[in-house]
This record gives sequence, structure tokens and C-alpha cells, in this order.
Amino acid sequence: MKKYLYIFLALIFWFVVYFNLEAITNLLIYNIVGLEKDTHLTTAIWFFVFETPKVFLLLILIIFIVGIIRSYFSAEKTRKKLEGKSLIAGNILASLLGIVTPFCSCSAIPLFLGFVEAGIPLGVTFSFLIAAPMINEIALVLLMGLFGWKVALIYVLTGLFIAIISGFIIEKLKMQKYVADWVYQIKAQQSIEVEDKHQFSHRVDEGLSLVREIVSKIWIYIIAGIAIGAGAHGYIPDDYLAHALGNQNWYAVLLAIIVGIPLYSNAAGIIPIVSVLIEKGVSLGTALAFMMSVIGLSLPEIIILKKVLKWQLIAVFVVVVATGIIIVGYIFNYLVFI
Repeated sequence: MKKYLYIFLALIFWFVVYFNLEAITNLLIYNIVGLEKDTHLTTAIWFFVFETPKVFLLLILIIFIVGIIRSYFSAEKTRKKLEGKSLIAGNILASLLGIVTPFCSCSAIPLFLGFVEAGIPLGVTFSFLIAAPMINEIALVLLMGLFGWKVALIYVLTGLFIAIISGFIIEKLKMQKYVADWVYQIKAQQSIEVEDKHQFSHRVDEGLSLVREIVSKIWIYIIAGIAIGAGAHGYIPDDYLAHALGNQNWYAVLLAIIVGIPLYSNAAGIIPIVSVLIEKGVSLGTALAFMMSVIGLSLPEIIILKKVLKWQLIAVFVVVVATGIIIVGYIFNYLVFI
């Protein structure tokens, strides 16, 4: 019972701090430290002091909830749900499962091998691999917290569209011969799924453990992302990014993707930067294209996939996904949703 009492008190603390964070930041920056208002340095510091606890508070809460949900899922369960599905139904289901299953690009190879061994079509496998890192639950919650539910919903729907269509196209192109030869030579091992008898208290422990594990690995990326965002927020003129990446420039989406692909970050690290881009006048479609390219087409993920795919299939994967991101970027640059 003590554990649940501590969690209850922690939730109360979470809500009190989160919903009074702006007042706390103002008190600290202007009253206690005594910084002068409306200077570049003060603006940058205020952004960093406000956004850092805000992002971490959101992250800790959602990872805890996801950790509990995660205890009900496994890669084996995911594979079994996808076995025997028709192509388009499999693409849709795989993309939806990608949202709720906490796998990232670092899991790409074992997941890919497991799906191939289970006889799941290549296109369905790619739908899952695209959706899992791009439309994960952390991205959804942070987007809702920073931009509101409309932008979060737009991101999820467009991400699903890209994952479903990309997987469908890859399957129709019959690219199986461009999977590394050794992959199909692996003898599929039949996994025996043990009945899940975890008590809820054990699932709570898994949630707490996941918070420690993930936050310990990504905290530096989050702080780096917020620091970059704070610098841009305080020192880059409002009209500079708006002019370079505004929807008046036909190449804005293409430029955002080209810049985004070489970068490596997860959703938690890149969303604070995207927040500043939108605040500085970068159009929604361009900002979403940048974010999707960083998360869904990152160079490290491409390097990881090279171990199981030949360059021809990797090239098709990049072109198809990038084309989907470009289309989404241009569509939302000319539609007003905010």
C-alpha cells in the first residue's frame, strides 16, 4: 500500500507543478534571479527553465503509463496478431500496432527478423517499422502538451498514412529479393508464449523501471534539444526562419527533410526544436516534415537496416517514405488547422 500512496502523492505533486509551471518560472527568473525582461539572453533562459521541467514531467508520466501497458505486450504477441492478415488489412493493423508498441529504431533488426520468420509480408513489416518510431506514444503526448490536440491528431493521422501506404507500395514492388540472403536462411524458432500472470503491482514496478531506463538514456538528448530551442527562441529573429522555411518558399519542405535525415534524435529530443520552429513562423507542414524525417528516416536507422537489407531496398524505403513526408508537408502548408 505504501507504494500506491507514494505514487498518489507524486501525481498530486505532478499536477500542482505542471499547471503552475509558468508562474514558478516567472518567479524564479524575474523575482529571485532578477533578470531583465525582454532581452535575448533572458528570453532564452526563460524558455529553457520553463520547457525543461515541462518536457520531463510529460515524459515521466507517459513513460510510466506506457510501462504498465507495455507489460501486456511483447514482440511475440505483436507478430502473432499480424500473422495471416491480408496485405492492406495487415498494413493498417501493423501501423496501428506501431503506435502502441514501444519499439524504436534500435529494435529494427530483431523485429525485422522475427516478422520475416513468422511469414509476415515484407510490406506489412515495413508498415510496422515505419509507424513504431514515428508515431509513438511519447511523441503523441508531448505534441498534445506543447501544441494541442489538433496538431497531435494531424501528426498521428499523417504518420499512419505514410506507414500504411509505404508498406503497401513496398510489398507491391516485390522487393523480397533485396532482403539480405542470410535472413531467409535463419530457421524460424517457434516461441512458446508463457501465460501472463503478472499482478498489477508488478506491472507498476515495470512502469517505474521503464521510467528509470528510458529517462537515463535520453535525458541528455532532451536537454540538448531544449537548449538548441532556447538559443533559437532567444536569438534568431522571428522573420528569419519564417522567410527561409515559410510556405511561400516552394523548397521549404524539401530543405527541411534534407536537413532532418542526417540528424539523430527521438521524439522527445526533436519536439522542443519543432516547437520553436513553429513559434518562429515555420509553417506546420514544413515543421512536421522535419520532425518525421528526423524520427522516421534517420541516418542511424538506415545504417542499422543495412545489416538486413540490400541497398536497393533501402533506397526504395527512403524514397517512398520521403515522398509521403513531402506530400504531407505540402498539403498541410496550404491548409489552415491551427
